[in-house]
Amino acid sequence: MLHSLRRHPFLISAPLAALAVGAGIGANALLRPATSAAEGELLDTLIASPKARSSLAPNADALAPPTAGEPMAAGAMVAPAPVGGALAPPNLRAQRAAARPSAGGGLVEPEAGPSLKMEIRVALLKLPAYPEFAASGAWRLLDRHGRMLRQGSAAQSPDPATHLAQESEVWLETGPNDHLSSAGRLYEGRLRILRSSNGLRVINHLPLENYVSSVVGGEMPTSWNREALRAQAVAARSYALAHMARPADDQWHLGDTTRWQNYEGLSSVTATTRDATSSTDGLILSYQGGIVESLYAATQQIVEEAHGNLGASMSQTGAQDLAKQGLRYNEILGRYYQGASLARLQAGAS
Repeated sequence: MLHSLRRHPFLISAPLAALAVGAGIGANALLRPATSAAEGELLDTLIASPKARSSLAPNADALAPPTAGEPMAAGAMVAPAPVGGALAPPNLRAQRAAARPSAGGGLVEPEAGPSLKMEIRVALLKLPAYPEFAASGAWRLLDRHGRMLRQGSAAQSPDPATHLAQESEVWLETGPNDHLSSAGRLYEGRLRILRSSNGLRVINHLPLENYVSSVVGGEMPTSWNREALRAQAVAARSYALAHMARPADDQWHLGDTTRWQNYEGLSSVTATTRDATSSTDGLILSYQGGIVESLYAATQQIVEEAHGNLGASMSQTGAQDLAKQGLRYNEILGRYYQGASLARLQAGAS
C-alpha cells in the first residue's frame, strides 16, 4: 500500500567515516548481536565522497538531527558530511560511480561485483504485546549465549514466554529453507525475543537484501513496472543502511511500521520484488561521502507538502509514470535525487 504521508522528516549529518553497528553490552545488560568484522569495517570506512555541487540538500545547515535513539520517519534523508578521504580496507570497498549523470540523464551505475552480505535488525512493532510463535520446520530456542533451551518440530509451538521468566532474551531459529511466524506474520531469518515492561519485544534479524525485497512489496504494488520497483529497491536500501549507521534503538536498527519503512515480512515478497532487489544488489544513493536516507512519498503533491523544504524526494506514482515512459531505474532516481550518485557495497579487492 502506498502511504499518503510521511511524518517528521529530518535532514541529518552522518559521516561515513563514523558509521558503525557496534557490538558490546547494552544499558540493559543484554548481549547485543555480534557484528562481523567485515560489516564493521565497511560501515566505518564506506565511501570516498564526490565533491560535486548539488541542490540535493539546500537546507542542511538549518535543520537539527533528531535526539539519540529517536526513530526517524520512513523516507527521511541523511545529507552526510564528507569522509575526508577515508578508504575502505583492501578486502572491502564501496564502489562509487562518477557523480556526473549518464548520457540518458540517469545516475551512473557502478561496475558489477560480488556483494557484501549484511544483517539488519528490525523491531516488529506491529505484533501484539504477547504474540504466539510457530515455524514451518524444525525450530530451536537458544539463550543469549547460544545454549539450547528447547527444540521442536513444525507441529509443536515454541513458547518463548516460559523461558523469559528466567532469561532476559531468547532466540528462535529454524532451518535455512523454512520460515518463522508470529501473530500470523511470516518472517525470514531469526527472531530475537526480549522481555520488556509491557510485553515482549521481537526483533527480526535477517539479510539486508531480504529486508529490501519485503519493503519494495510493502511500499509499491508488486504489479508495477520493473524499473519503478528497482528505483524503490535502491531508495529502500539507502534508507535501511542509514539506520544501520544510526540505529533507532540500542537493540535494533529500525521498526517495521510506516514511521520507518513498511516491512511486512514474507507476505509482501514476490518474484518481482526479489528481482527488483537482486538486480540492484548492493546499490545505494550517496551524497558527499554519505548515505542518502531517501525521502519518498506516494504522490508528487505529498512530496511537495511533506518534503519540499528538504530538497529531494521521490514520488512513487511519479516513478511508475516515468517507468511506463521507458525510463530506467537510475534515470528515475536521477530525476528525484539530483546531485546524488550511485554506490555499490562490495566485498573484494580494491
